[in-house]
Amino acid sequence: MNFKRGDLAPKMLVEQVTEINEFDLQDLCEATEQSILEGGGFGWLATPARSGLEKFWRGVIQVPERSLFIGRMDGVVAGATQFVRPTRNNEAQSEAAKLTTNFVAPWARGYGLARNLAVAVEDAAVDEGFLVLNLDVRETQTAAIAFYESRGFVRWGKHPRYAKVDGNWIAGYHYFKDLRKTEAQ
Repeated sequence: MNFKRGDLAPKMLVEQVTEINEFDLQDLCEATEQSILEGGGFGWLATPARSGLEKFWRGVIQVPERSLFIGRMDGVVAGATQFVRPTRNNEAQSEAAKLTTNFVAPWARGYGLARNLAVAVEDAAVDEGFLVLNLDVRETQTAAIAFYESRGFVRWGKHPRYAKVDGNWIAGYHYFKDLRKTEAQ
């Protein structure tokens, strides 16, 4: 049997989920734990107890302003991201949403899954009529910074004490994207 380049490429899928079954929840927790151990735990520095992670992800699905997108590689949940809408009492920022907690397990990196997750949130924000999409990242997340800037996110600020890791402050960058430009592209 002859194979062509790309025949063995993993199959990627990004989907918004409103429920999560036990198999996917365990895959999501595993991917989260691996990301935390690699330093990309979107706020966690050490892996919490599995029961805590399960509660966290179940809680994300319950929050009305949040939508959870999971990314699969060959059917296994390998990453996730969240689309966060403003609360109903936040009229002043009613046209700005947030992309947060975009991550992929180390074993699934390099195939574009993080990109697909972020694009899914951008598309959802445009579909729901938001005009701005905000996000923030640690300055040490160079690949994420390069990706977001290549997608047209504009850095508007730097927070010098964004996160504290191993006793040291790490700066964070804040970005926004004008989604009206996305519609025109």
